Amino acid sequence: MNVRPTSRIRECGAILELTIADSRRMVKAVQVQLALNGDERSKKQCVTVRVQIQAIEEIGVTIWVDADACPVVIRQILFRAAQRTSTQVTLVANQYLKTPASQYVRAVQVEQGFDVADDEIVRRCQAGDLVVTSDIPLADAVITKGCLALSPRGELFTVETIKSRLAVRDLMDTLRSSGVQTGGPSALSASDRQAFANALDRWLAQQR
Repeated sequence: MNVRPTSRIRECGAILELTIADSRRMVKAVQVQLALNGDERSKKQCVTVRVQIQAIEEIGVTIWVDADACPVVIRQILFRAAQRTSTQVTLVANQYLKTPASQYVRAVQVEQGFDVADDEIVRRCQAGDLVVTSDIPLADAVITKGCLALSPRGELFTVETIKSRLAVRDLMDTLRSSGVQTGGPSALSASDRQAFANALDRWLAQQR
C-alpha cells in the first residue's frame, strides 16, 4: 500500500483520512471515519489497516546532509525536493544553518571538531537512508550501515563503487603528502547541479 502525506484510503470496509507526521516513528491520524457493516470481523480488519499504515511510516527514509561542505545551491535543491515529496531532510553541521520553515527540513548543530558532524551522521542514519556528502570515508561508513551516498556532483556511491573511490582518494592523499601538486576540485558547474538533481529524483522515485 502506498501512503501519501495526506490520503483517503478505502480498505477493509473503512474510510481513513490521515496525515503522516514528519517523524519516521509517528503517524497522526487526523480523522478516522468508519463505514462498517457492524460486524466484529470488519472492525478487526480496520484495526489491521491502521497497524499496516504505522508500519509503513516506521520504515520511512531520511536524507542526511553533510552540510558544512554542501554548496548552498545543492541545499536549495534538497529543500524543494523535501517539500515536493514529503521526505525528511536533515542537515548536520558544526555551525548554525538557516533552513526554510518546513516540517520536512531540520538542522542539527554539533560541536566543533574534526569529523564530529560525520560521526553524528553515521550514528543517526539507518539502512535505506540517503547521505549527501563528498567525503569518501563518510560515504564508506554509511554504506556499511546499508545507506546510499550521493555527492553534490551527482555521483552515487554504492557498495560496488565505494572501495575504488577510497583507493583513489588514498592515492591522492599520498601524492599530496609527498609534495606532489594534485590541484583541488573544480567549481560546481551547472551540469553538476543538474546531475545531482537527476540522481536525487531517481532515488526519490524508487522510494514511492
